[in-house]
Amino acid sequence: MIVVKLEEQDSVKSFDCGDDDLNDFILHESPLYRKEKLAVTYVLKEADDLANEHIKAFFSLSNDRISISDFDSKTKYNRFSRRFNNHKRLKSYPAAKIGRLAVHASAKGMNIGSTLLNFIKRYFTADNKTGCRFITVDAYAAAIPFYLRNGFVPLNEEDADEPTRLL
Repeated sequence: MIVVKLEEQDSVKSFDCGDDDLNDFILHESPLYRKEKLAVTYVLKEADDLANEHIKAFFSLSNDRISISDFDSKTKYNRFSRRFNNHKRLKSYPAAKIGRLAVHASAKGMNIGSTLLNFIKRYFTADNKTGCRFITVDAYAAAIPFYLRNGFVPLNEEDADEPTRLL
């Protein structure tokens, strides 16, 4: 299995993870996000799958930041920013955002999602490619336990009842 970046001209013919929104993204929207420089999508597939016909999983990445406005209060932000060594307190810190992450229904239960999260973490920490300090995700409510198991933490309690939650 390999992870490859989808180029603007690349297309995915079929994909079904059981979620219509995620399916629609990889099948129709990801090339537009790439063209408009909003997100870059990567797919996990067999090396010999040149036509992207049997995608096992995908994820999209974009730039983000963690700032004071992401927290319920300035006090909570200050507590958060003191948890790591830094000599300069900033009002925001650079982050990479996982915009979408999905595993094909036929590959669920094979630990592919956690493997991809570890890949993404290594991708940004190896050689510090972008000055990225954090990785964020606006997780669907059903996916929050998965992200919590993989080391993500909620930034605030205010959005606990929303359809997505910033982790």
